[in-house]
Amino acid sequence: MRKVITLIAQLCAEAGLSDWRQSAHNIKNLKKLYRKAQGLKRSKAKKAQRVEQKQRRIVEAHKNYTDAAEWYLEKATGTLAILSGRTMVSQISCYMVEHYMRHAERQIDQVKIPHEEKVFSIFEEHMEWISKGKAGVPQELGLKVCVVEDQYGFLLNHMVMRKTSDKDIALPMIEDTKRVFPALSSCSFDKNFYSPENREQLERILALAVMPKKGRLTETERDREYSDGFLGGRQRHSLVESGISALENHGLDRCLDHGIRGFERYVALAVAARNIQILGTVLWKMKVKQLKRAALVKRKAA
Repeated sequence: MRKVITLIAQLCAEAGLSDWRQSAHNIKNLKKLYRKAQGLKRSKAKKAQRVEQKQRRIVEAHKNYTDAAEWYLEKATGTLAILSGRTMVSQISCYMVEHYMRHAERQIDQVKIPHEEKVFSIFEEHMEWISKGKAGVPQELGLKVCVVEDQYGFLLNHMVMRKTSDKDIALPMIEDTKRVFPALSSCSFDKNFYSPENREQLERILALAVMPKKGRLTETERDREYSDGFLGGRQRHSLVESGISALENHGLDRCLDHGIRGFERYVALAVAARNIQILGTVLWKMKVKQLKRAALVKRKAA
């Protein structure tokens, strides 16, 4: 609504109309209603009467907010009808107003639709709500990225996850990686990747699939997860955290490109930059070793 009001006020100013001369006040009024709805929380009281009373206040606040937004949308529709007949008004600007109006109408409807169907950014529509479940950062907005890292720190494969879960990509990621790197024989996963089907199918293509199970273990599962090979894989799994941190330092902390294609490009470039850094480190260590060996030979000759 902020973009709708701002853009249409600019168009009116260019066309000499005074319909939206109070655009700043309109935005302030909408923001006030938004903050009021945002600040109300569901009651945790034991009395049903108090819970019901608080719920009515929440519904009323959201209704006032959406009613005001709908009123401004109706007014914007009427203004656009007037502006469309004026040749000096940019059709591109009118299209942009209509674009944000469609977003606003959808956002109003989202008050009543399921969470998984909601759009969290009108500028980056591919954005998803990520529940991290960590202290301090319980949620984030963005897209999840899955990476496969080898024992030397090189990233062998990556995937931008859109509308999918860890369980859905565990098998495709390994199959895709193994086609390019046939020597891949073992892999360690987070618990979110676990499912009985994933474990069974991965054990057919890998010598060792370190995939811990969530929840209570049976005796057979306990024997498997406490075996030497499984424990060794879990201990080395923590090394991927340094790789994730390095990717964030190489551009994945915040994507500055636009659109899903820009996001995917940003991820690929960050992966390439990380691999180049690892390769440079390997070459630097080889060079240092050669210099030390040459210095040792020179001292012996002296």
